[in-house]
Amino acid sequence: QVQLVGSGGGLVQAGGSLRLSCAASGLTFSRYAMGWFRQAPGKEREFVAGVSWSGVRTYYADSAKGRFTISRDSAENTVYLQMNSLKPEDAAIYYCALDRNLLQTTLLDRATEYDYWGQGTQVFVSS
Repeated sequence: QVQLVGSGGGLVQAGGSLRLSCAASGLTFSRYAMGWFRQAPGKEREFVAGVSWSGVRTYYADSAKGRFTISRDSAENTVYLQMNSLKPEDAAIYYCALDRNLLQTTLLDRATEYDYWGQGTQVFVSS
């Protein structure tokens, strides 16, 4: 079965960096679009970044542009989220997600468009 395992969260000071990872198994990873979402306490899950199945196209929420970078490594079956210049408002549980539509060409930024989810990794940012 498809499994996504997120990791890399932790506590960082404002202005610092973290790199989140999400390892996928149970499918041919390189054929599927993936994304990162986050959810802070009392808030809805929100889109952070997405990457096409090929890795060529990436797209970001306005809050992430210029600070976060999504990438994927098909050899490692892993998608990454490099987060720089972190702010206290970035604190949340971060989830990776995968769209099961083969070779998807549409850029996906809604949680309902994704089919599989990782367990989440917590990010704390101290001010």
